[in-house]
Amino acid sequence: MINVGIVGGTGYTGVELLRFLAQHPKVNIKTITSRSEAGMEVAELFTSLRGYVDLKFIDPAESKLTECDLVFFATPNGIAMQQAEALINSGVRIIDLAADFRIKDITEWEKWYGMQHACPELVAEAVYGLPEIISRDQIKTARLIANPGCYPTAVQLGFLPLIESGLVDIKQLIADVKSGVSGAGRKAEVHTLHAEASDNFKAYGVPGHRHLPEIKQGLSKVAGEQVGLTFVPHLVPMIRGIHATLYARLSSNKQINLQDLYEKRYAGEAFVDVLPAGRHPETRSVRGSNICRIAVHRPQNCDTVVILSVTDNLVKGAAGQAVQNMNIMFGLPETLGITQIPLLP
Repeated sequence: MINVGIVGGTGYTGVELLRFLAQHPKVNIKTITSRSEAGMEVAELFTSLRGYVDLKFIDPAESKLTECDLVFFATPNGIAMQQAEALINSGVRIIDLAADFRIKDITEWEKWYGMQHACPELVAEAVYGLPEIISRDQIKTARLIANPGCYPTAVQLGFLPLIESGLVDIKQLIADVKSGVSGAGRKAEVHTLHAEASDNFKAYGVPGHRHLPEIKQGLSKVAGEQVGLTFVPHLVPMIRGIHATLYARLSSNKQINLQDLYEKRYAGEAFVDVLPAGRHPETRSVRGSNICRIAVHRPQNCDTVVILSVTDNLVKGAAGQAVQNMNIMFGLPETLGITQIPLLP
């Protein structure tokens, strides 16, 4: 059994982690920390976990995280970097669901996240845990996994086959992406109040969003050079889901069968589903699951390729992907504990 600790178990990604880990046959949840809810029964805060999790939230100072094999950080940005070095030196492996270790350029990270990095020496070591892109061997041997963000997961998986094949102009990529309000977290903020977000649709972060450098870093690594990406996120009045509409212009081999390209690229991937030609994936088709569904379109057979990519931002975009990485790290079947069928309706 893998002894697991969760730091910051009171947010949406925290409760999603608990939902998966409580049913995982190889996991023993040893401790769940929270300063604000210390002493409270987990199932009192999240009644969905009654009968599955019988632990109380513990103050981080009393949590004994060093007794764990693996610690998940489901915390705001800037927390994991304060504790990672001490835990790793104690032999504990880490999966950080926040952004502390995703961006390799420290100056770039500090610009976008507005704080000084507490342990830049670990950033170079951290493995970016998007299993469909990076070598599983790197994940398996990693001491520290930087779990990708929700927007970056959907966008990178959507663009990946096109960029790997060298078929498109990588200087003119466009990502038009929509997210449900749970992507903003569980904290109380005006823009996510029901009266503000319901019956409304808006773009935000057009001049620049902190997920932009993460996406560009990943796609540039695949391309072997810097990509040019326009990324526009939107907030839609739903709880869960990411819908990415991606645009690229073919620059070579314009007669290639793009449907075949995508089907072959993801044929061995349990959590990427390429839909039949002409289909349009829906966010509800992945709700509560670790699946990314993709459709490939070439309108009017022109040079513009349109890729549709949908995920659940709390699962493949966060907690489910973290458990997928855990399975790889500990030599377990990659799908173990995260094969739940999407919820419908």
